[in-house]
Amino acid sequence: MAATKDAFFKPEKISAQDRAKTTTDVARQITEMETAARVSKTARLRQLREAQPIEPKAIRPVRGRKTAPAIWL
Repeated sequence: MAATKDAFFKPEKISAQDRAKTTTDVARQITEMETAARVSKTARLRQLREAQPIEPKAIRPVRGRKTAPAIWL
């Protein structure tokens, strides 16, 4: 390792505005990457769903309602 000023002394302080800007930029990049991944996944799943054949669902017969027997006293 070469003996330089940076190796022995702390670098200059970064201003709060620069740190906030860096944080904002990184957060936006992460959000954009997640959005792009979600959109591509949605498109891929939509294509797979549309490629499947449509099968008609079986219709179940409607059951009648069961009623209690009438008791006459």
